[in-house]
Amino acid sequence: VLQSHEEDDRKVRRREKNRVAAQRSRKKQTQKADKLHEEYESLEQENTSLKREIEKLSDEMKHLSEVLKDHEKICPLLHCTMNFVTIPRPDALTSCLPR
Repeated sequence: VLQSHEEDDRKVRRREKNRVAAQRSRKKQTQKADKLHEEYESLEQENTSLKREIEKLSDEMKHLSEVLKDHEKICPLLHCTMNFVTIPRPDALTSCLPR
């Protein structure tokens, strides 16, 4: 009878210990899932921000390409027959610069 009572106590302690360990494990899994979710949200925001930046830079590149194309039409340096001269004329250069 005494041995049976000790075995019951051991079973109860083992079950309690197992229950506490299972709780700890579930809590750890929940914390890990929460951390992953926060990281996911942060990366989604960063991704959205980077996509906006790409769009903004693409628009800027398109605009600058158009400005350059318009400028090439009127640039005296590009139309000069001596455009292979290593030192361009200063007056031709200044006419290409924005005022």
